[in-house]
Amino acid sequence: MRLGIMKETFPGERRVSIIPQVVPALIKMGFEVVVESGAGLEAYYSDEDYKNAGASIGSRNEALNSDVITYVRAPGADRNNLSDLEKIKSGSIIVGMTEPLANPEVAKTIASKGITSFSLELMPRITRAQSMDVLSSMATIAGYKAVLIAAEHLPKVFPMFMTAAGNLMAAKVFVLGVGVAGLQAIATAKRLGAVVEAYDVRPEVKEQVQSVGGKFIELGLETKEASDKSGYAKAMSEEFYQKQREMMLRVLEYSDVVISTASVPGKKAPILITKEMVERMKPGSVIVDLAAEKGGNCELTKPGETYEYNSVKIVGIINLPSTVPVHASQMYSNNIKNFLSLLVKDGKLNINTSDEIISSTLVTKDGEVVNQLVKKALGE
Repeated sequence: MRLGIMKETFPGERRVSIIPQVVPALIKMGFEVVVESGAGLEAYYSDEDYKNAGASIGSRNEALNSDVITYVRAPGADRNNLSDLEKIKSGSIIVGMTEPLANPEVAKTIASKGITSFSLELMPRITRAQSMDVLSSMATIAGYKAVLIAAEHLPKVFPMFMTAAGNLMAAKVFVLGVGVAGLQAIATAKRLGAVVEAYDVRPEVKEQVQSVGGKFIELGLETKEASDKSGYAKAMSEEFYQKQREMMLRVLEYSDVVISTASVPGKKAPILITKEMVERMKPGSVIVDLAAEKGGNCELTKPGETYEYNSVKIVGIINLPSTVPVHASQMYSNNIKNFLSLLVKDGKLNINTSDEIISSTLVTKDGEVVNQLVKKALGE
């Protein structure tokens, strides 16, 4: 079995799908590992590091000529590498993030080439899959970094200071959406000394918020219907979001920092913060919109830009995990290694679709789109 590790082509992407430290485990599984030259450089892993770990270095075409090909942003998630599909042989397996619900037509193209593809964003939220959950891994990095970015832009300090020059009150941070990114943001802001409040439409996260030092804000709109059976967020009605915005306004008015994290797989991010709400926020406040890549939770977010509106700084940074490439690559790499261990049995590739993890993430096989969620997105 031959495994190819690709150099990412998405603008600004610094992560790599497999780091050198994981290569020996892949060799032990039975893989011959080929790394595209320069694949790890942006994450500070040299070709020599991969060679020392037992991999060989090759061109892009040589890495693509593999039985299993790993990406961070695979074709679909990155439209810069769709040309790879012309070079990948039929029967090969792609593993990575492919955004199949947002770009289902690419999944159809992948299927037409006879390529088997696994999209790790579709990992089921079950205990056994936690070590393979790339969304949770990357959200951990994003939640942490979002707080550091907010602290940099805020014209105040986060902790309370009692000094000879007077007392400085702690910053008030409001985290909107309490998934993995939200919880990490709460914990990080708390460690920096802020007073942290959080809201999520799911009432069951209240204890999680409290466990990392935050206060859970109850708006009376919480519902257990807000997530599907896989554990992912569901889109709610516009009427629901309107009520939610009205009730959140009172919290936004006194918050110094708002970190929003709400997203729904395959859909545009819901608007939770309107222009009118921003206009009611305190001058000098900061909004860090982690949903910027999906359009943003704030109506005024400009994906990829940071600017000021009505004396409020709005940060629409995208691909936050890529700004911490060493640890983001380490976590992603371990996720992929654990997933590949399910695909290999006795030194051979074996796609066991009776395994929930494999069946949930399998998007294309034998020339067809086989994933039910993706087929639904295609209107089939």
